[in-house]
Amino acid sequence: MVIPAHNEEALLPQTLGALLRQTRPADELIVVDSASTDRTANVAMHLGAKVVYCGQPGVAIARQAGLEAASGSWVVTTDADSLPEPTWLAELELAMPGAVALYGPMRFFGLSRFEESFSELGYRVFLALGRLIGKPNLAGANMAFKREAALLLGGYPGVEAREDVLLGLALQRLGQVRYVPNALVRTSARKLSKGWTPFLWKHIKNFFEGSDNYLQGGSGKER
Repeated sequence: MVIPAHNEEALLPQTLGALLRQTRPADELIVVDSASTDRTANVAMHLGAKVVYCGQPGVAIARQAGLEAASGSWVVTTDADSLPEPTWLAELELAMPGAVALYGPMRFFGLSRFEESFSELGYRVFLALGRLIGKPNLAGANMAFKREAALLLGGYPGVEAREDVLLGLALQRLGQVRYVPNALVRTSARKLSKGWTPFLWKHIKNFFEGSDNYLQGGSGKER
């Protein structure tokens, strides 16, 4: 289990608490401290996580450090502002045989009940459209993959955003990327800080933005 975290001392305890309450406990719990200036590392250690220090900021760099530090055959990831449901890891484990990567749905928390329900329904529709056109959207807050396969591809591309999605697309070359509908993760609504319209537009662009460089062996910006 890998969680990248930059200045997440406020929300990280909730995330780690949700992981510690899993019906299928994580084999290891790694928090990558991505150049934090707060108590992120202390909070993670206090709650029993292994801390990997990453002095260079950037979520792709932090995810890569976690991938390299992990010891299991599978790497499962979420974000430091997310709350996986108690059966999340168990659902992912059931879906692992025969797959190279997995991903599941998400739902915002911290909104009205209607908006939270709408966010989950909308995201499930978005994921279904992605599968339909052969572009599964593996978000770092809810994905799992074979460590060996990811390392074979060079890991996460060194880009400023969409490193998780690009890795998921590349993993399709190596095997089956499987959607796990019952592996739900709730995630912070702070991603809506600029409003619904910019958030939705950003995800619509994911259908059309090219990823050929990485899929053909490139990795975007150098780390």
